[in-house]
Amino acid sequence: MAIRKRKKNQRPPFGMPKRIVLLAAPEGWRHSVLTADGGMVCGRLPGVAIDAGPAEARTAAAAMVVGLAHDFHGTNVEVTWDPTQDPQSWTGQVSLITHSKTAPDA
Repeated sequence: MAIRKRKKNQRPPFGMPKRIVLLAAPEGWRHSVLTADGGMVCGRLPGVAIDAGPAEARTAAAAMVVGLAHDFHGTNVEVTWDPTQDPQSWTGQVSLITHSKTAPDA
């Protein structure tokens, strides 16, 4: 008789994204994702050219966070960028997307 190995319920490698900080650096755009459990994931923003503008970097960073939340936590999120005075630094709030059900027409 064959014995099946039981899969352990593994925690995602990091917590649910809560905020993101995006910084321009000489080597390219860098990000720090702050999580709801107090953790932080940092690194270079993948797939973005060193000389990319802030709009392109924000779009790529938001897509990265949306993908991470979906792939690791099974949730849909959106990123809302805060206004800034410095084009080299951006912060964004990560929010769950909730689909509200509308009442059927009577």
